[in-house]
Amino acid sequence: MSEAAKGTGKKVPKKFLYVNRKAPYGTIYALEALEVVLIGAAFDQDVSLAFLDDGVFQLANGQDTKGIGMKKFANTYRALGDYGVTKFYVEKESLQSRGLTLGDLQEITYEDENDDFKEKPSIILVSRAELSEVMAQQDVVLSF
Repeated sequence: MSEAAKGTGKKVPKKFLYVNRKAPYGTIYALEALEVVLIGAAFDQDVSLAFLDDGVFQLANGQDTKGIGMKKFANTYRALGDYGVTKFYVEKESLQSRGLTLGDLQEITYEDENDDFKEKPSIILVSRAELSEVMAQQDVVLSF
């Protein structure tokens, strides 16, 4: 418990990082991770997401699932800001090795209630080393 929380009676939320490593379709991992993120956010935890390896494809623009007969859930990421999920860490090296850029990803934003509800980007581009530091700062890291 942080020093600031001691003696205040306030419960400090745990920091949860959900690591997305799999492509969005073909397995249940991406959809299951999204469902778990929503559950964590509903319980007022400090929830953030990381996208690396083929997980970066989960945020890609222009996903079309008609040919595989699955419902497209990629647009759900844009609603997570309403649940307080505003940090999407995307690993630069994973994007680069897959021929993607930040411009190939959906625009995901949230309204910052602490800054006059200004719209701010949720995607935070980080290096592999920076992502390692983010992971070290978490209470719980779950990989999908």
